[in-house]
Amino acid sequence: MAIRLMLVDDQVLLRTGFRMVLAAQPDMEVVAEAGDGAEALQVLRSTPVDVVLMDVRMPKLDGVEATRRICAEPDAPRVLILTTFDLDEYAFSGLKAGASGFMLKDVPPGELLAAIRAVHSGDAVVAPSTTRRLLDRFSPMLPATGGRQPRHKALERLTEREREVMLLVAQGLSNGEIAARLVLSEATVKTHVGRILTKLELRDRVQVVVLAYETGLVRAGGGTFS
Repeated sequence: MAIRLMLVDDQVLLRTGFRMVLAAQPDMEVVAEAGDGAEALQVLRSTPVDVVLMDVRMPKLDGVEATRRICAEPDAPRVLILTTFDLDEYAFSGLKAGASGFMLKDVPPGELLAAIRAVHSGDAVVAPSTTRRLLDRFSPMLPATGGRQPRHKALERLTEREREVMLLVAQGLSNGEIAARLVLSEATVKTHVGRILTKLELRDRVQVVVLAYETGLVRAGGGTFS
């Protein structure tokens, strides 16, 4: 079954370009388009969509708020933020709002297609190095913890091993790198990550990173609190 896509961008020419690339894929279908966030919400009420490609700066309702409202719905489609500038503060806000990742609009077609498939399968598409740079830049925007210990009570649900894995995810390590660091199999690490997501009620590993920074588990620059 083809991945059902929705394009949300106020620039018709950009939507046309993306649609041409996506329509050529046998496993993808553009089923809806919208020129702003408000229109996107309206269209989604009647059109089943798997992945939304969301612009950020749009009239009426911007992509961040639209993403927040979409992701708050049960069985919500995945959202992939498309931004013009790398490390845009709106991209950070989009991740916090529930987006599964972000990419630049000038991304090569192959990378865009791979990102869509990854998001559809439940993965995040922000590379670990990009995640670190993003959060290092915008960590001053995060609320102060007021101490060295995290305050998020949900973290108490994690086992010692799950907390250890979470810290490494928060530092931007891939499953393979975590497996090597902890002398585990990649399958075991993937299982731990899945349990972390379930216990903390998070959508993907990008939100794990955001939560770790917000609660003070990690500091800007990748350091951890002891």
